[in-house]
Amino acid sequence: MMVKTLKGFKLLKYVLDLPMVSMAFLLALLCWGHQEAYFWSSVLFLFFATLLWYIIGSLTHLYRDRRSNKFAEEIVFILYTLVVYLFALSALAFYFRYSLPLNARFLALMTALLFVLVTIQKYLLRKMVHAAIFHGKLHENLLIVGATPSARHFYDTIKQYYYYGYKCVGYLDDHAVALNGCAYKGGVKGLGSVLAKQQVDEVVIALPDFEHEKIRDCVDVCDQYRTKARIIPDMQHLGSAAATVNNIGLQPVISIRELPLDKYENQLLKRIFDVFFATFFFLFVGSWLMPLIALLIKLTSSGPVIFKQERWGVNNKKITCYKFRTMATGATEVNAQGEYQQATKDDPRVTEIGKLLRKTNMDELPQFWNVLLGSMSVVGPRPHPTQLNLDSMHTVDNYMLRHIVRPGITGWAQVNGCRGETRRAGAMQQRVDYDLYYIHRWTFWFDCQIILQTVINILRGDQNAY
Repeated sequence: MMVKTLKGFKLLKYVLDLPMVSMAFLLALLCWGHQEAYFWSSVLFLFFATLLWYIIGSLTHLYRDRRSNKFAEEIVFILYTLVVYLFALSALAFYFRYSLPLNARFLALMTALLFVLVTIQKYLLRKMVHAAIFHGKLHENLLIVGATPSARHFYDTIKQYYYYGYKCVGYLDDHAVALNGCAYKGGVKGLGSVLAKQQVDEVVIALPDFEHEKIRDCVDVCDQYRTKARIIPDMQHLGSAAATVNNIGLQPVISIRELPLDKYENQLLKRIFDVFFATFFFLFVGSWLMPLIALLIKLTSSGPVIFKQERWGVNNKKITCYKFRTMATGATEVNAQGEYQQATKDDPRVTEIGKLLRKTNMDELPQFWNVLLGSMSVVGPRPHPTQLNLDSMHTVDNYMLRHIVRPGITGWAQVNGCRGETRRAGAMQQRVDYDLYYIHRWTFWFDCQIILQTVINILRGDQNAY
């Protein structure tokens, strides 16, 4: 059965870590030497080291199913797990200090090897799962209850991204409506009949919130047939706000618009990281790369090296954003009709060196100075020019909410392909939705994931970068 196959893949995630931990330990031991004199102590240490890995991996959610997420997120969780694991491993080594004297160099080497091995292993397993899904050998059958806009968006998403591993067998609703090709299975009351006749692994309830009795009945039917149920709350009118569910007594309470960056400790952590990251960049990368780029710009076109542009920062305050100049001197930002001209593909205003800088995002490097000044962050919603803000603030839902945090050099929208011109209908709205998702779900590790994904996109190339 399909579900057993999926559970097999989940079990494989645990099983394959065993040889990875063992291999990292043995390779580090081989480099360290003296392994023959401490054979039984080494065996015992490896046993506890492996046990610690699984305990910490469970606590850090390393084994959570992330096949529908970017691999950069998985790498971040591997790093997070390794940081915690290194402390635990140090404590274990201290306990074994008389029977197996391991030094800091050994622990660092083992951790580094474990990172490489686990990352490769999980990447290959991920590709194997995606291949099985693509060839129809692995998927979960979903049944949607309700034909709301949320249900339509959910169906379009799982249909577009096959590697999520979901196959929709149809939908139930009291009114047969077009749901982008999804098969109609009858009214909501027929849920039990469908579950009895057809293999359904999960029911997604997307009914309007006011139909709470129907939602409760659907959950009861799913419980009766021991079928997993998930509810998509009908909260699109609240934008992309994160909803957290807490209990006051026995009563569940949904909290809306609790922003992580409203907390002072999170603001401080993000600011410290920004200053550290920008300083590290200028010392080890910017000190040689930026003068080289400046020289190339100066040799290939006339005009200043740095382009300054007014943009909007946190709380709608105007900031001066620094970039390497990528357009010919005198190129206008506004056309004859007074409309803001976004950069387009094969834009004649862009210089030859400018095309390369835009393609690789290196035109944004001077914005690390903005980070040190405090007007920008390394990660956050991209700041838009003033005219683009004025054009969008009255036409895009929740547009101004993206300015409640510092803008960033890179952001969640950009790593998901929402960059470049926004002339296509809904393009700016999609970008804002990604920005609001980031704002409401910020964590330090989320920032790390976005930075890692940005680096991957630069190396791989971004079709929307021009």
